Amino acid sequence: MNSIHASLGNTTDGTECGPATGAPSPMFSPLYQQIKALITQSLESGEWKPGEMIPSEVELAARYKVSQGTVRKAIDELAAGNLLVRRQGKGTFVATHNEDRVQFRFLRLLPDQGELQPHESRLLEVRRLRAPAEIARQLELKPADPVVLVKRVLEFEAKPTVLDEIWLPGAMFRGLTLERLSEYKGPLYAMFETEFCTRMIRASEKIRAVAADAAVAALLGVAPGDPLLSVDRVSYTYGDRPVEVRRGWYVTAGYYYQNDLS
Repeated sequence: MNSIHASLGNTTDGTECGPATGAPSPMFSPLYQQIKALITQSLESGEWKPGEMIPSEVELAARYKVSQGTVRKAIDELAAGNLLVRRQGKGTFVATHNEDRVQFRFLRLLPDQGELQPHESRLLEVRRLRAPAEIARQLELKPADPVVLVKRVLEFEAKPTVLDEIWLPGAMFRGLTLERLSEYKGPLYAMFETEFCTRMIRASEKIRAVAADAAVAALLGVAPGDPLLSVDRVSYTYGDRPVEVRRGWYVTAGYYYQNDLS
């Protein structure tokens, strides 16, 4: 079996998270990669939503007219990339940022002793402005396109530990306000996923040691010049599209930054 049959134009159910346009046709690549691309397109279009179970391997094999082994290999790669989650005896589900295992892919700060405790997010500001040149470049926007700037402090055990400066494309995050963020109690990426139809797939980070300047020191409760870890992140959604630029300052007294390599 070596043919592929899929109609992606009718996969949405009328929700705001509609299908992406202009997706490249998954041709001229190994068959399992073509199936992987088609499944990814269905994920991006919202046919299967975060947390939902996708059809079985047998059903997908029939849908695409390929072998079950080809589908399994495609799903294996999507699971390795954290787009899907296999659950023994239950099936395969669309990964969601509401799951702890996914949340901690992006929160890499761990305590020297014990487990990471729940943290509190204290919002400092949320405002819309024109993108600075460097932010526009990283988000692949036009100069002076609208962006949303979010500033917050994460407190662990009631101590300020992380200062985040987050830049988001304004067109994609219309309606994101301080009030709306304050009312949302879950993880930030889960809110982006459920309310703005934007799922963070992967991130690229640059990490360096810095000395706290006066403004950052005041917000984190440390002395100016104290050592901090600076983490510059660009996060991407489907199609390797950048949708977040984040600068974080971390107090690492009692904590370390873990990054697993594979």
